[in-house]
Order: sequence, then C-alpha cells, then structure tokens
Amino acid sequence: METMTSERVIAAPIDDVFAWLTTTTNYTRSPLVLSCRLARRGESAPYGVGAVRSHLWTIGWLRERITRYEAPYTTEYIVERSFPPSRHEFGSMTFSEVDGGTLVRWTTRAEMKLPLLGPVLTRVLVRPMITRSFDRILGAADVALARGRTRS
Repeated sequence: METMTSERVIAAPIDDVFAWLTTTTNYTRSPLVLSCRLARRGESAPYGVGAVRSHLWTIGWLRERITRYEAPYTTEYIVERSFPPSRHEFGSMTFSEVDGGTLVRWTTRAEMKLPLLGPVLTRVLVRPMITRSFDRILGAADVALARGRTRS
C-alpha cells in the first residue's frame, strides 16, 4: 500500500475552498479529469456522508463513497470500485485556515490490485499519476477561486 499526499495553499476562504473541492463536477476543470458526476446524494448535504461519486480520469475510472463530511474542515471517502482494479484503504481532504488562504491536504492510501506486480507498479506508476492528478485538481481550484476574487 502506498500513501499519496498533495498539499496546496489556495488563496480563498476555507468555506469556498471546501465547497469547490467537495463538488466533484468541478474536477473536470483539470485536464486530467474527463468526467465526474454525483451518482447518489449524501444524507445531510449533496456531497455529504453516503454520497456516491463517479469519476473518469485519464488514469482510470473509480466510484467513491463519502464516509465523513465535516464542513468546512474534512471529508473522507473510500473507493468502492475502480478500473484498473485497486485496493483502497482511505482517502481524505483536510482544510485548515492559514495566512494567505486555506491549506488543503489531500491524502489517499491505495495499491493496484495485481498479484506480485501491484506494489511495484503502484510505487513506480500509480503514485506519481495520482499525486499529479491531485495537484492538477488543486491547481484548478486555485484558478477558479482566484477568478471569483477578481470579479468582486
């Protein structure tokens, strides 16, 4: 299993950053994300606990279920299904107010589900692809929220 983490300070209020990054359809603003949809609404909020999100990225397809949602500080999820197949233990985004905006820490723990080669392929191929994808989505959030600031 590999733990993969991306961090970025986004120069916007924590509520705005949390709302943008928990709305899965925003991810398509990154060139590495082809489509995203909310397959099932959550219990207390559209992207809250119990929500099911479906993603098609350039690196594969996955279906996630939200397991924790504490706006505007944290959301956690588990990947229920994916292609290529993977084992997924945990995913989270945490949000902290810092000087200059909001620090986002996006972490996932997963491994390709492939006998013998899974751990090696995860370390060599999957880890860099996932962290680059996370970085691109965080960058898209930064750009989108910056545009909102310049319109004021």
